[in-house]
Amino acid sequence: MITLIHNIKELLQVRETFISKVSGKEMAVLPSIKNAFLLIENDVIADFGSMENCPKINADATIDATGKMVLPTWCDSHTHIVYAGNREQEFVDRINGMTYEEIANRGGGILNSAKKLNETSEDEIYNQSKKRLEEVMQLGTGAVEIKSGYGLTVEGELKMLRVIKKLADNYPIKIKATFLGAHAFPIEYKENHSGYIDLIINEMLPKIAEENLAEYIDAFCETGYFSVEETERIMEAGKAFGLTPKIHVNQFNTIGGIAACVQHNALTVDHLEIVTEDDIEALKNSETMPVALPSCSYFLSIPYTPARQLINAGLPLALATDFNPGSTPSGNMNFVVATACIKMKMTPEEAINAATINGAYAMGISETHGSITKGKKANLIITKEVNSYYELPYAFGSNLIDSVLIEGKII
Repeated sequence: MITLIHNIKELLQVRETFISKVSGKEMAVLPSIKNAFLLIENDVIADFGSMENCPKINADATIDATGKMVLPTWCDSHTHIVYAGNREQEFVDRINGMTYEEIANRGGGILNSAKKLNETSEDEIYNQSKKRLEEVMQLGTGAVEIKSGYGLTVEGELKMLRVIKKLADNYPIKIKATFLGAHAFPIEYKENHSGYIDLIINEMLPKIAEENLAEYIDAFCETGYFSVEETERIMEAGKAFGLTPKIHVNQFNTIGGIAACVQHNALTVDHLEIVTEDDIEALKNSETMPVALPSCSYFLSIPYTPARQLINAGLPLALATDFNPGSTPSGNMNFVVATACIKMKMTPEEAINAATINGAYAMGISETHGSITKGKKANLIITKEVNSYYELPYAFGSNLIDSVLIEGKII
């Protein structure tokens, strides 16, 4: 199957040679070709260039992109798409003055989602989750990481990871699974932290490894959740089972978690709403990708990740949705990109880089996703007719996507 997209107003995120990520000042550069074509063979990008060099071939399908932009699909490296029910009542509670921490302390928050999940069948969780996945695909997401963490029991966590595996088996979108048993302490372990961590290490991890249900391990390293020492214990155990750390850290407080994650070669550190100079120094010269979740800050009315501070220090940055029922009930990466520009003062070039090539790095798929490069998956967004790509974050309330291709096929 050969598909030709021609008369593209501007082809974005063009990388002739492979790079895994962009950092610092490089993030402000978004390579592009105006008046371009792109050739797809089966599920991969075969060729691209300016229209004057467009090959004269009999393609099986031809798409006229006059007036439209083409760019790689978003790579959303941090989500909790698999869950049961929702937490709309807590949304109203926050409007009425309760904080996220107060809701959690009364048994709400993550524990509320865990109760619902453990009461819901695997089939029903799958049916609810696939609707969310289909929605984000239509919104331009072509790769997504999905975490467990609403089970907090052996069977609950396995149930979530099996649902993630089933989604990966049934949909063309690239899905990476992360084990987040260390999301919160169940009520029965509130005073016995080491007992729950023993359960994670001695019972959950061996079964997850046996069924090959995850590639990454995560923990909520935060005051009132998992301490730095507890997070280190979980990272070490995960690595022993071949799972690479991707850690929630610095959402409400800075407690030294970033330095610990870097020492344990974490692929990412996610949230970073609170960042110190020591945190930045720890990240310098490391392979760990900082990940910002601006729609979480928007929904909870908490600070935004200081993108300018991180980028000006020469660091890379990725953007993701944090799609979950409690603090970010949205998987719309277009809104994330716009919010990063509006609230975090990222340029459109920086935000698009953060949501594509750096997002791919943040989920370990740089070889196949995140840029317009020959041999990479033909996962593409074709916009509606727009003046420039600046319009994508500028018109933040409009859906400017005309069509989405996953592995060369329009979805």
